[in-house]
Amino acid sequence: MTTVEQPSGTASAECTHASHQHGYIHRKDEYLKRLRRIEGQARGLQRMVEDEKYCIDILTQVSAMTKALQAVSLGLLEEHLSHCVVAAARTGGREADEKVREATEAIARLVRS
Repeated sequence: MTTVEQPSGTASAECTHASHQHGYIHRKDEYLKRLRRIEGQARGLQRMVEDEKYCIDILTQVSAMTKALQAVSLGLLEEHLSHCVVAAARTGGREADEKVREATEAIARLVRS
């Protein structure tokens, strides 16, 4: 199992092994398309602020971007649960406990945001 350093400084076990792929891999192109659209929305927001657009119009776009990010997050969470957590649960033991803990923490972060 590979460990990745997260932005918060905490380590997280990845859902990868030599013969194991990320759960979202079959929808990778869809996620990339959505993320590029969100990136465009962020640039649009920057232009709106630079052009001193009306506050409510900017907030409306922030809300749309937030919903788009939440949709990506929920999709990735669903993929993680149905692929990585289920695979770990089949194996059992410490890896299963770790995957459930990771998923629980991810859900908590999404609920707080």
